[in-house]
Amino acid sequence: MGGVGNDTASPNSFLSDKSAKVFVAGHRGLVGSAIVRKLQALGFTNLVLRTHAELDLTRQNDVDSFFDSEKPRFVILAAAKVGGIHANNTYPADFIAVNLQIQTNVIDSAYRHGVQKLLFLGSSCIYPKFAPQPIPEQALLTGPLEPTNEWYAVAKITGIKMCQAYRIQYGWDAISGMPTNLYGPNDNFHPENSHVLPALMRRFHEAKVKSSKEVVVWGTGSPLREFLHVDDLADGVVFMMENYSGLEHVNVGSGKEVTIKELAELVKEVVGFEGDLVWDSSKPDGTPRKLMDSSKLLGLGWNPNISLKDGLVDTYNWYLEHVKQ
Repeated sequence: MGGVGNDTASPNSFLSDKSAKVFVAGHRGLVGSAIVRKLQALGFTNLVLRTHAELDLTRQNDVDSFFDSEKPRFVILAAAKVGGIHANNTYPADFIAVNLQIQTNVIDSAYRHGVQKLLFLGSSCIYPKFAPQPIPEQALLTGPLEPTNEWYAVAKITGIKMCQAYRIQYGWDAISGMPTNLYGPNDNFHPENSHVLPALMRRFHEAKVKSSKEVVVWGTGSPLREFLHVDDLADGVVFMMENYSGLEHVNVGSGKEVTIKELAELVKEVVGFEGDLVWDSSKPDGTPRKLMDSSKLLGLGWNPNISLKDGLVDTYNWYLEHVKQ
């Protein structure tokens, strides 16, 4: 893995004390659950986890009481209200208000209750719609956002700026990581609300079960996309907690591009669907290319490990085990 061994950990570092309290906010989601798996595998023994029913992060008093009583030493903020284009268009108030509340409450309480280091996780949608490709960190706030998810994006940009502000004003070690398109165990395979990769996996699986002759996919298959297995992101999160302490947010991506056509063929192969793949080119393709420039993190010594094929096999195995038809 790209992680760092204990022998290089300084006394105050993240990896130096595996008994330190680490609060992983959003531990049931795609990202949070992967971070928990990673920390447990590394031997962390004092993870602080709360379900939404146990702690509503949008309630300032509840969050403050939680930090006052638990006093975690480290915070990884992976909790967010997320959804696809349809959800973002339908509930813009929820996407901006809920995410702003979660971030503001957690970041401010963490600082005031003596948390040593906090990592805030955003999303690649923070970048302008027409950002240069691959997208460098410096592209932030250089142009208009994609209108379909600007409410979510504005909230996430605010989270980055909040971490920077607390670093500038208080010298507090708050950092931000921006992952590319993620996939893996605990992904959302909902027929309407899921992203392209889990949606394809579900459709090919259902077509296989029904012995369908073909699966129709929207567009031409030509757009390029980047995918990162969520376990690689978790590894990157640990690496940043250990090795990065700076003002600027950091991109976390695989650096590898695949066309939607190549992706669909690969998912079809992994699922074992024998029928035909048909492209409906009358339907929109979306952005032609979306790749993040992750050279900053790679330059620090981190590397992703999981190939797309291996990651898809792992994800499909999880799907078969956990998603009931």
